[in-house]
Amino acid sequence: MRVQITNGMLMGLIINMVYAKAIGLTQGSMAREVGRDIWLSTIIANMVAAAFMVFVVLVIQRMPKGDLIEQGKKMIGAWFGKLLAIIFFLYFLSSMGPIMATFVYHLKDYFLPDAHTMVFIIVAMVVGCYAIYFGIEVIARMALVGVFSVLSLNILLLLGSIAKFDIRELLPIFESGVVNTAWAGRHLFADWTMVFMMIALILPNVKQIKVWKRSNLAGVLYGAGFILMWPIVETGVLSARVAGEYIVSCMQMARSAQIGVYIHRYEMIMVAFFAVSLLTQSMMSLYCASISLQKVFGLKSYRPLIIPVGLLFGGFGYWIVFDHARAMRFIEHEWIGISLSIAICVPLFIWLVGFALKDKLKNE
Repeated sequence: MRVQITNGMLMGLIINMVYAKAIGLTQGSMAREVGRDIWLSTIIANMVAAAFMVFVVLVIQRMPKGDLIEQGKKMIGAWFGKLLAIIFFLYFLSSMGPIMATFVYHLKDYFLPDAHTMVFIIVAMVVGCYAIYFGIEVIARMALVGVFSVLSLNILLLLGSIAKFDIRELLPIFESGVVNTAWAGRHLFADWTMVFMMIALILPNVKQIKVWKRSNLAGVLYGAGFILMWPIVETGVLSARVAGEYIVSCMQMARSAQIGVYIHRYEMIMVAFFAVSLLTQSMMSLYCASISLQKVFGLKSYRPLIIPVGLLFGGFGYWIVFDHARAMRFIEHEWIGISLSIAICVPLFIWLVGFALKDKLKNE
């Protein structure tokens, strides 16, 4: 019997899948390109992401009992299904680069600089592999806790920084030009592609098909709102120039926040709430990669693949994050090319093929 999750759990997964990387490393990359216009780039990228999410859901709804891989297999053949599964696996393998960079650089650079990088990789992989062994329902329930953590973090950070906020730092708008501002949003849209690819695999496991579109759109809009607060506050408190100087600009923002006299090491509070979202993101990438590989080999269960996938992902993640310069080059260049090309082209191709071969999907 197929395990199913609720639409509320789905929304929690959507929010957690994008939040950690989007506020952790993305804002600094965008600030280095367009300065104080990062909040406008964030709005534009979120709007495009919401529209594309609706498109992905509409494509999947043509065959609601199967994911995009199964849909491709149904229309073209088993060989094409395996090809799609390999593409999905390579995508989630690539996603482990920015995910592990977010995880390691938050913890190592700001809390445990003397700890070996491998310690953080091992912890992330062991926790992730242990969680996905019990299935998507367990991860989805954890994602609901992650939403509470995200909300708490945003509220606390806002309370701790509002006194230092200067709205004049956000002006003038579109100082970098409309085109450049919109183009800088590709960094955030690349983060949203992790959500699109996840939805392409797990949406058939979600109950109540009739509300799929609404719940997915709501998840994107809530996630967009949680993310948008960060570039606005970072620009108004730190200034965009300062935010662009840091790899993990959100931690510097947390250091600037303060409530009262005693709560001043705010980055410690941030990581306490932030960790759930970080781990959920790595868990879902491991889960989706294992599901993809299961379809490649035609296995009945993904569980025998958990350890091999975890070892491969851990090795790749370590290779990426060991060198800060290599990690940032990958995140700001290769990752964007890989994520945008796959996450846009795969659903678009399946949608186009569906017109020519729509008779094969009628009975579905």
